[in-house]
Amino acid sequence: MSIFTTRRTPTPPSALEQSVVAEILAQLNLVVLGKSHQVKLALTCLLAGGHLLLEDVPGVGKTTLAQALARTLGLNFSRVQFTADLMPSDLTGVGLYNRAAEKFVFQPGPLFAQVLLADEINRANAKTQSALLEAMEERQVTVDGVSHALPKPFFVMATQNPLDHSGTYALPQSQLDRFLMRLSLGYPDAKAERLLLTRDTSRESLAALKAVVNAQQFEKLQSAVGQLHVAEPILDYLQNLLALTRSGIWFVQGLSPRAGLAILRAARAHAWLTGRDFVVPDDIQAIFEVCAAHRLVPVASAGRSANEQVRALLQSAVAA
Repeated sequence: MSIFTTRRTPTPPSALEQSVVAEILAQLNLVVLGKSHQVKLALTCLLAGGHLLLEDVPGVGKTTLAQALARTLGLNFSRVQFTADLMPSDLTGVGLYNRAAEKFVFQPGPLFAQVLLADEINRANAKTQSALLEAMEERQVTVDGVSHALPKPFFVMATQNPLDHSGTYALPQSQLDRFLMRLSLGYPDAKAERLLLTRDTSRESLAALKAVVNAQQFEKLQSAVGQLHVAEPILDYLQNLLALTRSGIWFVQGLSPRAGLAILRAARAHAWLTGRDFVVPDDIQAIFEVCAAHRLVPVASAGRSANEQVRALLQSAVAA
């Protein structure tokens, strides 16, 4: 039986599917050295159908990870360098007048790709950032009153420099809420950095990557993830966490229902990658920080970052 046969009931990933996932992860880890945890979380995000925000200082491999994911998953790729003068139409496309047809014909922009790398997204102005909102939520764009569907699957992988860097604009909460996860790669450890210094072949490694699956096969893997069972006690545990974020004790504003659904999708993907057909509290705990921290602002009295506050909340909560 093909590993991409449509499933009718939730089952854990088969041995063949586990082999495919292992090959995907192994290939990614050959290019993004020493970041196996972040690589697995990035794949979890895409299996859950979410968009990914990579926040870190320049030069630590954010763009490399995005390109490697697109190549390995067999998805067509488009990169846009966000700058202060970038306009919404530079992303979505425009209607150009066709003299022969005597009408305006829509010319798609770089947004019409299965993977859009929005490089240094916080260097663009708010108007251009907002052009992504409809695309990320509805998987379509509207130009001159006409809606145009985006390819399937469709992912935005955005990189962002720290806000204390010059020339950056903070992403609004409505934009941040569209990203399922925010990851930080950080500096490589000593072993990974030595490999980089002795054999700087990242460009050659990227060019040599082969597609382990194609777009249709990857969508079937996503479908299998979406069928994983979630028991009532797990839903109780997630609801308890959501309620804690809304209590006013930990954060200025709590997580929205959309964020709760996003966390549940990510927990399913994490469980499936672990080899199970059901979600356990460990799955929610494994992805909660990267799915929640960028959506939350700690209360003034906390004296902690959003990530630290989320970790403290998780420690205080007891699984139902």
